[in-house]
Amino acid sequence: MTEPTRQWSTEELATDAVSKKDIVSFLQENSSSSYLIEHKLNGKFANVVKTAKKDALIVAYNALFATKQFKVEGDLDAADLTKAKPDAVSSSAHEVKEAPVAAEAEIPKFRKETIKKGNKTTFPKKGDTVTVWYTGMLEDGTIFDTNVSIKKKAQPLRFKVGVGKVVRGFDEALLVMSKGEKAKVTIEPEWAYGKKGIEGKIPPNSTLIFEIELTIIE
Repeated sequence: MTEPTRQWSTEELATDAVSKKDIVSFLQENSSSSYLIEHKLNGKFANVVKTAKKDALIVAYNALFATKQFKVEGDLDAADLTKAKPDAVSSSAHEVKEAPVAAEAEIPKFRKETIKKGNKTTFPKKGDTVTVWYTGMLEDGTIFDTNVSIKKKAQPLRFKVGVGKVVRGFDEALLVMSKGEKAKVTIEPEWAYGKKGIEGKIPPNSTLIFEIELTIIE
């Protein structure tokens, strides 16, 4: 079997655009028998989709490319592994003793929900200048920052994306948004202001919610 190419970036995997079904389908079609068993991906497709957590699937997807434990001739299909005898799997042609352990892939610390679809073709790259409208809120709905206003003096935010000008979750979310898209982005503390927060505005260890509209990419 030809080594598969990556279908999605880590950022894309964290969005609603890539479902659990998509990841399970890719892994079952491209992983070796032993890899499927190791990551509990063997069995009927529907059952795996139902029981697997997306965070674990993202780790398994990234680890597959790190260890290169891809499917080869003679490997059993995922659904057949539940019926196979243990030695049928351990004796497969691809087995490698003492295979290197993959470093655990970083799990994205944000979730994006699309409010208004963009053009789905124009996405910013790291270093591009973007123009956005945004409102930042705490989980209880308290607004701590916004550039959206009914006043004529309101100005959009313009900055280089992906280079640390804003908190990481804000940066990473924009990289998977297309021009014209408006989204609700929930950012965990690790990719927001962390343990420190911002005195008088954002308490320590706060999960932040942003409504972001990407209007221009340069």
